[in-house]
Amino acid sequence: CRQYATSYQDGRLTMRRLFKRIACDQRGSFAIETALVAPTLILMTIGIFEVGTIVARQHELQSAANEIEIIILTTNQGAEVDTETVKSIIRQSVNLEADQITLTASYRCDADETLVNSASMCDEDETVSTYVNLSITEDYLPKWTYMGVGQPITFSVNRRVQVS
Repeated sequence: CRQYATSYQDGRLTMRRLFKRIACDQRGSFAIETALVAPTLILMTIGIFEVGTIVARQHELQSAANEIEIIILTTNQGAEVDTETVKSIIRQSVNLEADQITLTASYRCDADETLVNSASMCDEDETVSTYVNLSITEDYLPKWTYMGVGQPITFSVNRRVQVS
């Protein structure tokens, strides 16, 4: 746009020239563009950070479950570790509370599809397979929920390891 000279007629700027002058004036346009784009960029940055945190935490919990699976299989080979020690290892490695970790045993009688809570529920002549069930749960509150977007995320990692 070329600069329009201000022309006054009877002390007033004609409307047409005023609009042309305003349309061609680029002073302060960077500040206005920044004010329009900056909130979107900030929200996108927060979102990218939070998604990265969520993915990293899920991976961390999965890795902890894999470690515990190895420990459980090692105990099957003769090493001695009780459930409280296993829970302690998980709690320390991924910073969880005791109520977020559950270790239970279940049993399969012969080739039944269903698992039972006690080996005594199987007949004496049946082969009993022993399983250890690991469950890790954790709630995470992303930063965007403080802005009214989304809801808390619950991580849930479950493993079933056949011991015998």
